[in-house]
Amino acid sequence: MAVSVEVRRVWIVNAVRDLGTVRVTDLARRLGIPAVTVRRDIAALAHRGLLRRSHGAVSVPDPAGADVSGSSERVVGMLVPTTGSYFDEVINGARVAIAAAGARLVLGIAPYQARDDRVQAERLLDSGVDGLLLTPNWLPEEPHDGFGWLDELPVPTVLVERWASPGGPGAALDTVGSDHHHGVLVALRHLASLGHQSVALAARDDTWTSHQVRSGYAEAVRMLGFTPQPVIDMTPSAPGSGRTDIKSLADRIADRAASGVRAVLVHNDHDAIQLPPLLRARGLRLPDGLALISYDDVYAALAAPALTAVAPPKRAVGGAAAELLLRRFAGGSSLPAHRIQLLPRLKVRASCGAGS
Repeated sequence: MAVSVEVRRVWIVNAVRDLGTVRVTDLARRLGIPAVTVRRDIAALAHRGLLRRSHGAVSVPDPAGADVSGSSERVVGMLVPTTGSYFDEVINGARVAIAAAGARLVLGIAPYQARDDRVQAERLLDSGVDGLLLTPNWLPEEPHDGFGWLDELPVPTVLVERWASPGGPGAALDTVGSDHHHGVLVALRHLASLGHQSVALAARDDTWTSHQVRSGYAEAVRMLGFTPQPVIDMTPSAPGSGRTDIKSLADRIADRAASGVRAVLVHNDHDAIQLPPLLRARGLRLPDGLALISYDDVYAALAAPALTAVAPPKRAVGGAAAELLLRRFAGGSSLPAHRIQLLPRLKVRASCGAGS
């Protein structure tokens, strides 16, 4: 027989009173209730002041009302697929906003290949976080059937640099991210202003951003009336290496240039900055023989010559996501779900004819 929510929560409070401080996972096991349900109930009970959460454990509040943990600061958990390059700036933006509010950020990583988002999110929840900033490991065209747990999270949550499909898992959550379609469009418009009527795209196909760049490219080509070009797929240097075969990429860009396509957009910076010397060896100098724009603007300014680049507002995305979560903490539960898109900018440098 199913029990009501209130009865279940009475069980939880009574069990914590009997056990004292107890880990959430142990409590769920003892009561025979799914851990996700126990976490959700504990969050509601903590909000009512009936329980106290701390570092993955739960206890009954001190009768005198003192915070025995020694701190009442909010803790935000942030889950990203990687650190370094792109996401470092997103993380820093979130960290600054959270610190300014007197809260603390803890970081979790669910690598692209591991596909263990739920496990890592549960570890953050067990550590006692009050809210989550999540970047799920999914691609736009993939079914997200395995992400139904997003709709059961017991704490306020904001998706970062990911957009849920309408009606799919996470569709009701707040979302903050970059409008990569706009980023590709401003790059191709700049190349059009330089006289190019056809632009090649070289891109990977294994990340969310790469898929957004690809679909944005197809859309921008139609809008600008460019001659369509097949995407230059970046091939790995070795199976599963995650690294691009740069020499092969340079060969294929040179082949396109030989056929008259003298402009290329490369996603991402890590690969793009390796191309200029290889292209010179194939008779193509930037910017006279070829105009090149990179996407991400993490390393582009350090290339020789410096690369014109699309710069997604990475730091601003992290900051805006954190600020939206903090608003939820401050009583914004009645607000409608937000979907905030921030626009990338184009940083014009020498690789497209800008002055050095």
